[in-house]
Amino acid sequence: MPPPARVTSCCLGTSVPLRLSAGSLAASTDSIAERLFEQMLHETGRHTSPAESRSWKRSLPVLAADLVEAGLSGVEVLLEYQLPLTSQRADVVLAGVNPRTRRPSYVVVELKQWTTAHAWEGDSNLVEVPGMPGGPKLHPARQVKNYCTHIVDFARALSGDEDAVVGAAYLHNATQREAISDLYELAPDAHGQLFSGADRGAWLNFLRSRLDGATPGAEAADLLLHSSIAPSRQLLTVAAEEIQQREMFTLQGNQQLAVDLVHHEVDKARRSDFKSVVLITGGPGSGKSVIALSLLGDLARQGRTVIHATGSRSFTQTLRKVAGARAPRVQRLFRYFNSFMDAEPNALDVLILDEAHRIRETSVNRYTRAALRTGRPQIEELLDAARVPVFLLDQNQVVRPGEMGAVETIEAAAAARGLPVRRVPLDEQFRCGGSLAYVLWVEALLGLRPADDLAWPGDDRFQLEVADTPQELEAAIRSAQEQGFNGRLTAGYCWPWSNPRADDSLVNDVQVGDWSRPWNSKADRYLGAVPPAALWASDPGGIDQVGCVYTAQGFEYDWNGVILGPDLVWRDGRFVSRRAENKDPDFRNRTAVSDERFDQLVRNVYKVLLTRGMIGTVIYSTDRETRDALRALTRSVATSSAGGTHVAKVR
Repeated sequence: MPPPARVTSCCLGTSVPLRLSAGSLAASTDSIAERLFEQMLHETGRHTSPAESRSWKRSLPVLAADLVEAGLSGVEVLLEYQLPLTSQRADVVLAGVNPRTRRPSYVVVELKQWTTAHAWEGDSNLVEVPGMPGGPKLHPARQVKNYCTHIVDFARALSGDEDAVVGAAYLHNATQREAISDLYELAPDAHGQLFSGADRGAWLNFLRSRLDGATPGAEAADLLLHSSIAPSRQLLTVAAEEIQQREMFTLQGNQQLAVDLVHHEVDKARRSDFKSVVLITGGPGSGKSVIALSLLGDLARQGRTVIHATGSRSFTQTLRKVAGARAPRVQRLFRYFNSFMDAEPNALDVLILDEAHRIRETSVNRYTRAALRTGRPQIEELLDAARVPVFLLDQNQVVRPGEMGAVETIEAAAAARGLPVRRVPLDEQFRCGGSLAYVLWVEALLGLRPADDLAWPGDDRFQLEVADTPQELEAAIRSAQEQGFNGRLTAGYCWPWSNPRADDSLVNDVQVGDWSRPWNSKADRYLGAVPPAALWASDPGGIDQVGCVYTAQGFEYDWNGVILGPDLVWRDGRFVSRRAENKDPDFRNRTAVSDERFDQLVRNVYKVLLTRGMIGTVIYSTDRETRDALRALTRSVATSSAGGTHVAKVR
């Protein structure tokens, strides 16, 4: 009987791969495959699909036979190795000793059963596999290259030793080289090489060049699996060059105070084994994200271990695109709040928590493996992950059930751990044309702050208009776009949200009379000129769709068109919420979300939508009485020559 697989726990953000020697794998591939499926079920709560099952049962015997023939029976095999801080898994990591350097050596392997494949539309980075649904695939050598650089970037045990990790895509069923000839056009490198069944001799020689068959790989596997996880110095150097050289960081007033205070706390933590919390609060456009990115660049340049995290998929993906435009590796420093469920305590110097009002009760979702379903509060995970966790928030932007990033919540959790909290309020206003008056007016109008007079006081730095029809609203925003500004249309979640049609066209769900437009796309990819959901706010094609709070939050644009839906209407001198008119599925459960809680959340939603504009905002309400009230409140400072109609005049 083969020895049992040795299972070893991993560190931050990783599940336990199935671990065994190559000899054990060769002796019992069928039973190992079954154990792998059972482990995946235990960790993810889902059954392995028939396709996945077939894949492992067909690929494992081939890999095992190759390792034995190469004389590598003592190499450690890590199956389904989860990459640090992600949900992605590498098919196989082989751990052993480099026969030349005698240092730990790792080969990351992406197994493919393709017999034929070719470049998709002439693009060497994309692959089309005949008979396989789902459109083009990433070239497998690119895929494994990304895995390698991620491991090197975050496994501290390998820091400074990029040569320790190499990667290969192995298409073992492709026995005719000409059937995949297009795939060889992508230039190989150490982290991403391609082998096929037609190259089996070269594949075995490659394995022998990286792994010593006479030396067991158990210690090398231990080193990787027990490594602490944090950004490497190489990654931090790249991040400093990429982020800090950008021209977006001009700090003013308390923004600079906040940055200086964080640096002070980091230095203090390093000198005296100290831990503290920095809490930075401010409204829309007060510079929270400018502070966050400035800190990321500064700290990376100093070699501090630092990660930026948010609770917003759209915001995180846009930051990855912007901050890592020239250096994609930098994108790995941008994570999500639920990336720290099994973080090693204080493994990071700094964890920057942008949009911290979006912290949720727990990090658990449907993909969370069973071992992590402990009910531990997310706030505790974030506090524990770094010496200096930095929270940046506006608690009037809590917009969905389960979000609980309030000042009081953070301070209470810190106090329970005996941690001091340094708090910096951002009073300056940089969004909305620098108009603090406009932000205060919006808050008062929505009943989020007391005010004796709800009339718009006017501000030369910001333009506010009311449109009579959705056509006028859209015309104003498009006029701005034509004049070189950027603008977006947003709306309350008062219409259903359809999936794209079979031909990738969007359904015009947002309907007001004879005017209609689609919501922004739900897709993760471009649908023709329609940008993916995460890039709606930043891609020029986003002007043709209507965004909701989940795609607009955290972003800004020059001109902001807002449709107030029938879920918030003006009655008897104030706004009144009407829950039945709201279509957001997060608000359906009255047990989880009381009417009082819904009323607070929907007001926060419209605060977010109304405060995205830098130059001006145009408002349209589907309710006539509300439009009349808004005209009356803004008439003292804005009138139109076109029959009393208030539409944006872009100057």
